[in-house]
Amino acid sequence: MSVRIVDIREQTLSIASPIRNAYVDFTKMTTSLVAVVTDAVRDGRRVVGYGFNSNGRYGQGGLIRERFIPRIVEADPKSLLDDAGANLDPDRVWASMMKNEKPGGHGERSVAVGTIDMAVWDAVAKIADRPLFRLLAERHGKTADPRVFVYAAGGYYYPGKDNSALRAEMRSYVERGYNVVKMKIGGASLDDDRERIEAVLAEIKGKAQLAVDANGRFDLETAIAYARTMREYPLFWYEEAGDPLDFQLQAALAEFYPGPMATGENLFSHQDARNLLRHGGMRPDRDWLQFDCALSYGLCEYQRTLAAITAAGWSWRRCIPHGGHQMSLNIAAGLGLGGNENYPDLFQPFGGFPDDAKVEDGIVTVPDLPGIGFEGKAALIKVMRELAE
Repeated sequence: MSVRIVDIREQTLSIASPIRNAYVDFTKMTTSLVAVVTDAVRDGRRVVGYGFNSNGRYGQGGLIRERFIPRIVEADPKSLLDDAGANLDPDRVWASMMKNEKPGGHGERSVAVGTIDMAVWDAVAKIADRPLFRLLAERHGKTADPRVFVYAAGGYYYPGKDNSALRAEMRSYVERGYNVVKMKIGGASLDDDRERIEAVLAEIKGKAQLAVDANGRFDLETAIAYARTMREYPLFWYEEAGDPLDFQLQAALAEFYPGPMATGENLFSHQDARNLLRHGGMRPDRDWLQFDCALSYGLCEYQRTLAAITAAGWSWRRCIPHGGHQMSLNIAAGLGLGGNENYPDLFQPFGGFPDDAKVEDGIVTVPDLPGIGFEGKAALIKVMRELAE
């Protein structure tokens, strides 16, 4: 029996918070929630796939409703199916969305497409009655490993938050099982940030490692000044020092910072990823790649990005995606990435893991739930079902 998409719905929701990083505050941050409704039924319930875009990029309701949903709805339903006609083909759905789109200019449309793509993959895995990570492993001839390294992201600038509060936050992550924590830099002076870093290092000494994230704030001179200060610290990585597309800055910075660096969360295509590896001076023996499928045209495109990584001589184990969502968690478990970000206390209910999943020594085990596993997170699936079920 063939499958049809019978409806696609979108809703823009607030994930606002009084926090800020070096570039933006989140007081008006939104996300798009998408539901792809099919006529398939599993366990007495109609199969609905869900997706949303990662934090840091606003909801994409206009693009989703005006451009990308109509193209899927107007396509011949049979053209969206796999060769057996028994399930949706994510690549064919993706191609229908991108019809009549010019190449290049990978901006907000990549977020809109990535949001729908997440919902399509959720539906496909549910129709197959498989966890997405196991479905991906099978398709790529890999052995799925449900145990995934995760780190706790936080350490934002917050009104009235002093270093004692920052230390308490990081201590709480360690107490919850994380052995790598991340904090923001670049939103204060170098002297102030040095004090913040040293406060956290003193708090977590011997228990966890610290990563720092500048969110693309620095020019080369400032990036180097921070590098010269921070290379004395045992940091897990120095993240996104300069503008994401300033590959020359990234390459120059490597001469001043011998420790691991990370970037890529704001590169939204396999072409941009390829250019980073060609021109950004990234070092495959120590640096990390943070491409986020939910912001970069979805998993269909992310697989092309992984192919570009392979062609450049990099291991997929050097990928730890941005975003802190279960889609990347499934990709990490299914395709053998290096891990996944998580926001234990922020951007709820969209961030984080199913309710029963626990972090132990920096590892979380992905449960065997059909699809992406949203149904295992009570607060999240409640919001999702209000949209489409």
